[in-house]
Formats: sequence, structure tokens, C-alpha cells
Amino acid sequence: MVDLPLWSPSPERIARTRLAAFMRQVSAEEREALVTYDVLYRFSIDRPELFWRHLWDFCGVIGERGDRIVIDLDRLPGARFFPDARLNFSENLLRQRGDTPALIFSGEGRRRSVSHAELYADVSRFAAGLRRLGIRPGDRVAGYLPNLPETIIAALGAAAVGAVWSSCSPDFGVQGVLDRFGQIEPRVLVAADGYFYAGKRHDVLPRLAEIVAALPSVEQTVVVPYAETIPAASVRRAVPWAEFLGTGPVPALRFEQFPFNHPLYILYSSGTTGVPKCIVHGAGGTLIQHLKEHQLQTDIQAGDRVFYFTTCGWMMWNWLVTALASDATLLLYDGSPFFPDGNVLFDFADETGMTLFGTSAKFIDAVRKAGLSPIDTHRLDTVRTLTSTGSPLAPESFTFVYEHVRRDLHLASISGGTDIVGLFVGGNPIGPVWVGEIQARALGMKVEVFDEAGRSVVGSKGELVCTMPFPSMPIGFWNDPDGAKFHAAYFERYPGVWWHGDYVELTAHGGVIIYGRSDAVLNPGGVRIGTAEIYRQVEQLDEIVESLVIGQQWDGDERVVLFVRLREKVPFTPALAELIKRRIRENTTARHVPARIVQVTDIPRTKSGKIVELAVRDVVHGREIRNREALANPEALEQFRNRAELAT
Repeated sequence: MVDLPLWSPSPERIARTRLAAFMRQVSAEEREALVTYDVLYRFSIDRPELFWRHLWDFCGVIGERGDRIVIDLDRLPGARFFPDARLNFSENLLRQRGDTPALIFSGEGRRRSVSHAELYADVSRFAAGLRRLGIRPGDRVAGYLPNLPETIIAALGAAAVGAVWSSCSPDFGVQGVLDRFGQIEPRVLVAADGYFYAGKRHDVLPRLAEIVAALPSVEQTVVVPYAETIPAASVRRAVPWAEFLGTGPVPALRFEQFPFNHPLYILYSSGTTGVPKCIVHGAGGTLIQHLKEHQLQTDIQAGDRVFYFTTCGWMMWNWLVTALASDATLLLYDGSPFFPDGNVLFDFADETGMTLFGTSAKFIDAVRKAGLSPIDTHRLDTVRTLTSTGSPLAPESFTFVYEHVRRDLHLASISGGTDIVGLFVGGNPIGPVWVGEIQARALGMKVEVFDEAGRSVVGSKGELVCTMPFPSMPIGFWNDPDGAKFHAAYFERYPGVWWHGDYVELTAHGGVIIYGRSDAVLNPGGVRIGTAEIYRQVEQLDEIVESLVIGQQWDGDERVVLFVRLREKVPFTPALAELIKRRIRENTTARHVPARIVQVTDIPRTKSGKIVELAVRDVVHGREIRNREALANPEALEQFRNRAELAT
């Protein structure tokens, strides 16, 4: 059997990429032949001072770089990148002032565009409003918002004055918001009056009134009239968005300069096993990491139109926003990706001239399961790159993209995390795409795979680790003065090494396969099995919409239990159960075959769409779920509680 890639870029396409331009520039300046991705990757981890200095210059970071690039590189944690640098995050994103679109928004039929000049003016007004309130560097400004232009305006206004931005989507309940914002005590809260999803309008103001009443730190609530439901009079210290921005001449936007590690964002862990961790990210690390990932790993160029299907409660929103620093237009979508049908995002791509289509593995699988074939119904001729994240992209989904979406397309499966507000592994726009594999380790990220003895391995499964510091390491956790929680989360397992918690394999192609989260790995008979290995088999079956697998403690060992959600009107029969088991056995091993298969009508997931294997495992074992508010559909957990058939 000939081992051939699904896609390879043409020489002409390679020559036009930002990555190739970077390689040419560094090769000339360093008098080294950096002619392949692998050679450049090795350069980036062997000579990180040179790599990050060249990246700063190549991407045109606005600010004072300083001479020192990294100090204490041998300390993890403890290294510091660009220790003498001064910059402002917003200044780097607001480079343009013209009438071309900076933001194009669509929200279930509601459309509008914001030019670069308008974005600059509104950020100026929002920053001036914050200064009137006496907001100082380090103060927190929070958003309870859909993926609107106002969300980006508020975030950039906060960053302009050195405030710290934190956001969550408006489908969070009261306790879910308080679990997050209650820890960081924002002085200003920006919220929408409602949002739209699947054709329905959802009021937010009643919840907002409860939230503000329980957050004594909030001095001003700014209400964005998106759904235009009811007046915001019931919300304490509320002013409309337009009133907060004010009228008259646009005030001068003064970009205060801050150190490289000045706090920019507070993001949150999923919170499905307790109160979310508040992860603090620095402005410089976020900026330079995203510039690298955008321009070198996904080939975002000036004038591109970049889209990611995300809420502002997921790190991919933060990732998307930074594309403004590459002179791209942001395409914002808020609402259901299947309303009125599964074509809506592909329609949006054609209407806007989308160049990067960012989505989740679950969306691609849902399009495939729905029987859609966008290659036959849409042009998609401007889309150069399709990125997928959120969960492992199954091999069948790789093939589906090239057969049913677009043939000449860079499919970049990417993976990283909220923890680093970026990527450990991702795309290589000058290299081939192999079925089922993430293309490469990200530049500057010394990613390795450790076996159970802590040895670095290739070609076998183990723990994803990073053995060298990188700029977007978190500053730390909020309210963790001695860093104990931060250290325990990432450095306790392997001292001096970042442990990320993914169960992965480095391949012969230099790529990466992710088999699931380490804490969800199955262990029947002492054999470690990644959950993605089972999902890849089960979800190819037309009868199954999605599935979830856990390990259940049983008779002194662990057995595999598989839950399946079936297509409408498909009965769960012994024959179907046997079909599932046979497919798993024939394509994996007998160890992978579930001891029990149970039908459910819904699979619980986080607000960002990730299934929650750990919460289901806890419910099955009778353990308390401490933070149901973190789930988009917590009622689904009840199907897994006290399932007597699991113990028979």
C-alpha cells in the first residue's frame, strides 16, 4: 500500500506563504539554509533567542523590543521573554485607519460591518469612558456578551488603558458567571441585553440583574442593545452602550506602554470538576504567540478574511481577535451553526470571501453526518485554510473535507489550550497533510512525548509535554500568591517540564496524533487506551450521531462503558450493539471493545462544545458534580445517574 498524503501545496503556493518569506529572511540574515519546516523547527528550539527576535521583527510588533530576548531559559517556570520590552496590545491590533472592513458580523440574519476607522474611533471612546471611571492598569473589565463587534471594542479599549479583560458567553447561568467573575472582582461589566440562538431570542437582563447584585466590585454596567428586549432599569448602575461611548469629537487614543508580561486576559479552565481556575495571560506573550500561529502556521496575510466559529467564552475568540495584528478582517458569527440549516457557515464563507475557515472537529463531523456536500453547493474559492480544534479530528473527517468541502485546501488540525492561549501543535502551510495527523509541532514549542517512565519517545503513545519555556506561558493563576496551584497544575508530574494532560503520539511524518485527555484515558487490565481511538470507530457508523466513553471501576479493575446517541428513529438493538463491538474489535483491539453499550438521548458538554467524560464518569460512580454551571446542558447528566444496568 502506497503511503500518500491527502494534500500537498504546490511550489507556487509554498513560495507565496508567510512562512516561506520568514524562512528566506532568517536564512539571509543568519546565513543558514532554513529550507524545510523541520529545519526551521529545529532552529526555533535550538536557538530560541534568535527565533523569537526574528519573529518580533518579521511580524512588525509595535513597541520597544529591547536587546534581551529571553533570560533564565533553563528555568521552567521562571524564564522571562523580552524582559526589557514595552508595548500596548491594542496598538498592535489597531494598525489600520481606513474605510475597509475590520469586522464583519452575522448573527442569524443580522448583519453589519465595522470599518477600521470606526473600530479605532469606538475603541477610543470606550477607553475614554474607562478613564473617566478611573480605571487603572491591572483593573478588571468583564464581558457577558455574544460574539459581537462591541465585545472586541470593549476588550481592546480595556487593553489600551492596561486593564485586564475577561469574558464569558451569555448562555452561562448566574452561578457560572459568579464562579468566574466573582473571583476576579471586575470594576466594569459589559453585557448584552439578550442573544439569538436557533431562531429564538433569549433575554439576559433578568440574569444580569442578579449577577450585578451579587458582584459588589462592579461600579458600572454597560448594556449593549443587541436583542432590544426590555429596558435595563432593573440592573444596578447600568448605562446604555451609546451613552457610555458618548458623542462629539473622537477623543485621542493614548496607548500606554506596558512591560511584555503585563496582564491582558483572564481565561478560565472548564470548571467541570470544581470552581474554574482563573488563568492570567500576558499581553506580549499572547501577541507574539498568535502572530506566529497566524502568519507562520496558518498563513494569515494582510487583507485576509479570518473566521472562527466560537463564543467569547472560549480561547479561540481571543485567538481570532489577534488576527487584526496581521492586518486581516475578522468575520464574526453568533448563533447556531445549524440554523436554519447546516449550510449557514458555508453561505457566510461565500458571502464574505472568507480565507480562513475555523471550526471544531464536532462541526465537521456533524456536517458529514447531515449528508451535506458543500463542494457541490458552494464556491468556497477564497478559502485557503480550514482549521479544526476542540477535539481530535477523526481520519474520516480529514477525508470528508477533501472530498466534500474543497480539494485544494490546507486542512490544519490544531491543538493547544486555554492554559497557553495558543497552540502546542498545528499547521504547516508548506507541508503535506496526512490523514488523521496534526501536521507538526508548533515553532518554538519544544513538544515531546513522555512514556510512563518519563522517557521521550517517538512512535508510541504517551503524555504531551513541553520541555522548554515559551512566551505565552501563563503569568499565573489569579489569587494564587505563592504559585502553588499553578505549579501543581502543570509542573508537579515532571519537575521542570510543562505537562499538558493530552495523550498523544509523535508520528514518522513528524506529525502528532491526539488520543484524548490523559485524565480520561481508559485503563482496562492496565492497558492505556485513548478515548479518541474508540470515537474514531463508533462515529463512522451512520446510526450514531455521537458517543461518549468512560472507564467504570468494576470488580477490582476497570471496564469500558460506551454511551451512544442515535439518529432519530434508529432503534437500539442487540444487532446494532454487536455491529459497534465488531467494528471496534476489527479496527483496534479486543481491549477497546466496551463491556457495556448504553443508549442516551443527549451527551453533556461544556459551553465551548467539548464532551465531559470526567463529569459522566463521576456521575456513574455516584460522585458529586461540583460545578454543573460549567455545562451547556447539565440536565443531560441525569441520564447517567444511578444506571443500574451498568452494574449488572
